[in-house]
Amino acid sequence: MKKATYLLLILAAFLLISKNSNAQEYKPNYQFAAGLKFGGFENGISGKYFMNTTTSIEGVLGFRSHGLVVTGLYEINQKAFGVDGFRFYYGFGAHVGAVGAGVYKRFNGDNEVYTSSQILVGADGVIGLEYVIPQSPIALSLDLNPRVELATGPFFDIAPGLGVKYTF
Repeated sequence: MKKATYLLLILAAFLLISKNSNAQEYKPNYQFAAGLKFGGFENGISGKYFMNTTTSIEGVLGFRSHGLVVTGLYEINQKAFGVDGFRFYYGFGAHVGAVGAGVYKRFNGDNEVYTSSQILVGADGVIGLEYVIPQSPIALSLDLNPRVELATGPFFDIAPGLGVKYTF
């Protein structure tokens, strides 16, 4: 219940930011970016591609102890705080992957012991901020990634994510 309350407060804050940002014209600072993503579940390689001025797709190839997870996200992007290069984004997607036998630690601190390999399949969300450093091809992002695991769950978890990307 505590997690749901925090999530709702964060979503409400970002929605207020986005309402103020709608009046401003938004243009992305890049077409494609590739880099690293560090998260509560996996760390890995990420890529983000803008399909038009407000929508993008992001993919993450995440590595974890005893496993690999592929995540795809559809994101809506808006200018944030009236600052060029600073954007707010939110979206949804899915993940699929596998973990081997061993201890799996969820971000919330609960441990589970898998006695055999497990398939991971579930739904993902993302809500975050990204900043493209002026006069630089570097983009930094900080986000929250709620996830519903269906194959080994069901359970809900939320984890922070930090991204560093090179923009093209």
